[in-house]
Amino acid sequence: MSSDPAASAIQDATGSDASPMDTIALIREGVSTDVLAQIKDALDLTDVELARVVRIPKRTLTRRKKDGVLRPDESERALRLFRLVRHAEAVFGTTKDACAWMHTPNMALGDESPLQFADTEPGARRVNQLLGQIEHGVSL
Repeated sequence: MSSDPAASAIQDATGSDASPMDTIALIREGVSTDVLAQIKDALDLTDVELARVVRIPKRTLTRRKKDGVLRPDESERALRLFRLVRHAEAVFGTTKDACAWMHTPNMALGDESPLQFADTEPGARRVNQLLGQIEHGVSL
């Protein structure tokens, strides 16, 4: 676990035993932009791709990085993707394999990649469900 308070707060709010109250509080106060760097690194994204998947215009994303904190709506989208990345890592065993899966078109998602499909809350829930099916050996 990281000694960085921002990283620790993100981990506490997104872990499997996270309290919804902790997650809501973190979203409302704004997540550190460090979460974006973790997503970008894990999924091997460019800044333009990162901006697209978290639905923050590129110029706004640049400003947020300078400020160091995301707005609540942006925080919610970033944490949603962060949780999916962590779930994929747990299912596939490595960040590299999770990244490959997140970028690969999937028939169960209408031939979109999980990364593309997860750009909305219902899409992210479906990707999470799909990860759960893979994790538990349920046929797709």
